Amino acid sequence: MPNVISAIKNIVENPVTDIKAFYGSNNRINSMGEGLEAYIKDVFANTLDCDEQLKTIKRQEEIFSYLGNNNNPPDIMLKNGDAIEVKKIEGKGSSLALNSSYPKNKIFANSPMITKKCRECEEWSEKDILYAVGVVSKKSILSKLFFVYGVDYAASNEIYERLKANINNGILETPNIEFGETKELGRVNKVDPLGVTYLRIRGMWGIENPTKVFSYAYTEQDSDFEFVAIINIDKYYSFPKSDIESLEKLVNDKFRISDIQIKEPDNPAKLKQAKLLQLNT
Repeated sequence: MPNVISAIKNIVENPVTDIKAFYGSNNRINSMGEGLEAYIKDVFANTLDCDEQLKTIKRQEEIFSYLGNNNNPPDIMLKNGDAIEVKKIEGKGSSLALNSSYPKNKIFANSPMITKKCRECEEWSEKDILYAVGVVSKKSILSKLFFVYGVDYAASNEIYERLKANINNGILETPNIEFGETKELGRVNKVDPLGVTYLRIRGMWGIENPTKVFSYAYTEQDSDFEFVAIINIDKYYSFPKSDIESLEKLVNDKFRISDIQIKEPDNPAKLKQAKLLQLNT
């Protein structure tokens, strides 16, 4: 089955940098964010060279159990495999806007942030989540693509849930205010004398982009297009040996695989072994 290793192989062999030129002519996208997501779907489904849209759709049906929306994570789920969250930014230094959803180290079927369709698309309880972060210019040029798993990028869910609960409890303890039921941080009803105005209190989460987060672990290269993936060693070797060997055969002066150490998100005092995969064209 397709996985991140086979997807990286497709990227190395078929790096697409002009999103608009590649996807704009076949009406598959309405925005550059959709273009990046279409590219990620194609590299996982191995449909980059498929000119017939119906064949692409059928192939995606074979390997994806869920294709999401902009309001609820994840964007993509592989059948019996990982979840994928695609994020587009316009500058290498830009942070990622996550809106009401905090960063995930894993995604769970019982999470209130996912949809019913996502929860029921296959039999699952938890999945590793891969963040695919692309730097796409206003001219629709993809200059950088970064793959990193949530377990190597974000803290455990309990860290964020604890903060969310503390803020929520602080709001609820405010005297002489009527609160309403909500999945957000809070809702205040009857703010005005007529009792017709309400206030929604929402969390707007964000996280530094992985280029900045992992600047201690690798050196960014000056090139027209750079692909970077950081995968912890246990995850890397969990994939089929044949896929790993096929990818490692592509190593050359432009595509490199090396051993690095990265910080544990829950305890940066501890380091763990990881693979750095880097392509520059």
